[in-house]
Formats: sequence, structure tokens, C-alpha cells
Amino acid sequence: MSITLYHHPFSRAANVVWPLEELGIEYGLHFVDIMKGAQKSPDVVALNPMGKVPILTDGDLVVTEGAAICLYLADRYSLGKLAPTPDDAARAAYLRWSLFSPSVIEPAVSARSAGAQHKPSQVGWGTYESVIASMESALAGRTYVLGDRFSMADCIFGGAVRYLLRVKALEATPTFTAYAERLAARPAAQRADAKNAAIAKEHGLGG
Repeated sequence: MSITLYHHPFSRAANVVWPLEELGIEYGLHFVDIMKGAQKSPDVVALNPMGKVPILTDGDLVVTEGAAICLYLADRYSLGKLAPTPDDAARAAYLRWSLFSPSVIEPAVSARSAGAQHKPSQVGWGTYESVIASMESALAGRTYVLGDRFSMADCIFGGAVRYLLRVKALEATPTFTAYAERLAARPAAQRADAKNAAIAKEHGLGG
């Protein structure tokens, strides 16, 4: 198996299964028992010194960080389809909203959930309200972040929306709810959800 995803169904690796299913390429899942600290084992740390999943290996290549993995996969296996080409004007919005998720949405929501105090001028996301307004603007009048065109950006940005709605860390506005429902209806997303659920059941994981 050339492509292997180091995975746990209750980690950020769970969302990487979806893009792999969208690509329709052969891959394997390597279960990492993060509940028992297996992500800190020498073989995992050798691939990712952070001692975290997801980790993707593609032959001898190693990619970490969920968004980076998705962008890598789309560029290598679906350039011009799930990934706009560099000369495609849509590439700008594609990269913008793909990186907005880990750089802005995740830290903003985490800070709000933790009740962290900060000055908007000192953090990359400014205010939580501006983050939500920006997310809404990305979807206003659009089926996907690139309009009618589904892309890997939806796996990244939309994956965050789906997860945050599920754990009730994001207000279920009509825009976010409808978008999440469109994504959940995709056959690849359904296959990924089923795989994650099956692995959780196999390892006796609740939730």
C-alpha cells in the first residue's frame, strides 16, 4: 500500500479519510491508539516529531497537518479537478479558505471555548465575531466555497464546519447548517463517516 494514513477516529485524522474517499485512490489506515499514548511511540515520532496524527505517508514521502495533507493529495492526485491549477483564478479562493480553517477558525473557536482573554490586535483571528462573519461570507450565495464547484477546500473548511456543528462549538446558522448537509450528502463523505464509525466500533471506542 503506497498511501497510508496514521489514524484515529476521534482525532483530526478522521477528516482526512473523506478527501481520500473523494479522490478514489487506494490507501490504508494505520490505527494509532491515542487513548494509550501510542502517538508518542518512537515509530510515530520518527515520522512526526510533534507526536500527533494525522500523518500521511505516500511511498517515502511524509506529510503531516490535516490541511497540508489535503492540499498535497489534491495537487498530486486531482490537479485541475479537486485542486484548481496555479493558472486558474479559483486557486486564490481555494488556498484562502483552505488555510483559513486551521489558521483562523480552529484557534478562534478553541480560545472562545476556553474563555481565553486576548486583544484582537494580538491574535491572528481578531475577534470571534469577525471569524463567523468571514465564514458566512465564504458561503453566501454559493453551494461550495468555489461556487458550484466542489474542491478540496470544502473538505478542509467544510470538514471544520461539520465537526464544530456536531460538537456544538459553532452556532447552527442556516448557512452553516445547509452547507454541512450538502457535504454530508456526498457519497465519499458518507463512506468516510462509515469507516470512522466502524473503526471506533472495532476498537470499542464510545462517543
